[in-house]
Amino acid sequence: MARYDLITVLGPTACGKTRLAVALADRMGGEILSADSRQVYRGMDIGTGKDLADYEIGGHRIPYHLIDIAEPGSKYNVYEFQGDFLKAYRGVTERGALPIMCGGTGLYLESVLRGYRLIPVPENPELRKSLEGKTLSELTEILKGYKTLHNTTDVDTTKRAIRAIEIEECYRNTPVEAGAFPQLKSLNIGVDISRDLRRELISSRLERRLQEGMIDEVKGLLERGIPAGDLIYYGLEYKYVTLYVTGQLEYKYLVKELEVAIHQFAKRQMTWFRGMERRGIRIEWIPYGWSMEEKVNRIVKLMEN
Repeated sequence: MARYDLITVLGPTACGKTRLAVALADRMGGEILSADSRQVYRGMDIGTGKDLADYEIGGHRIPYHLIDIAEPGSKYNVYEFQGDFLKAYRGVTERGALPIMCGGTGLYLESVLRGYRLIPVPENPELRKSLEGKTLSELTEILKGYKTLHNTTDVDTTKRAIRAIEIEECYRNTPVEAGAFPQLKSLNIGVDISRDLRRELISSRLERRLQEGMIDEVKGLLERGIPAGDLIYYGLEYKYVTLYVTGQLEYKYLVKELEVAIHQFAKRQMTWFRGMERRGIRIEWIPYGWSMEEKVNRIVKLMEN
């Protein structure tokens, strides 16, 4: 372990990352540090795929961190994640355990692996007032003036687009010198799954989540007073189920459009991971089809070598 400060397990949605990380933690005495931008929210369980039962193995529970740490409706961000990650990481190492970061949110993963230096971005009332009343297409054009848009995540809604502009405006006018993040050496493991199999697993998982009560989960969040717009902000399951629950989308279109959106999301995840490799982050890809024992043995061997 002297060569590495942690192990990172990454991959697209539905590829079995968590189960692999848990099996690895069980073998090597580790604890899991989640790198999922939506699993941080309490009460958002089925839609984010927390699958907390996966942390049970061999009759005991593997400790996990950075799950259920924020209130639904809030806007948790990568700056907060870095701070929470470091606190949890130091706790794991102080206990003599192996830190295993696991997730599919590329920005969160890369913020740790490349040691991003970030600053908190407060609300800018003056800027927000100037953007009031603008259409989503107008906001998108403004955001393009700050950066190249590699995906549509920042412009899913007007609220999200305004926040993205607010962040970019802050970064443009503030030297990013604060928020030093330590350089951590990680053994990075990617789960390599074919596109066709990934699509099959996503479709079956979506059907299962709907049967398990994902719609009731969203209804419960709305009944707690969380605005529909805030749930739509989180995208994917919460966006489309909220549109259905509020009468803006028929059920048949809910399933069809959400399934397409998740497939597109998985594709964007893989694009990000390939970009990470181009930016100098080495990822050892392990076939999805291997048995769990084969996967864990391979990772242990990589650690030793």
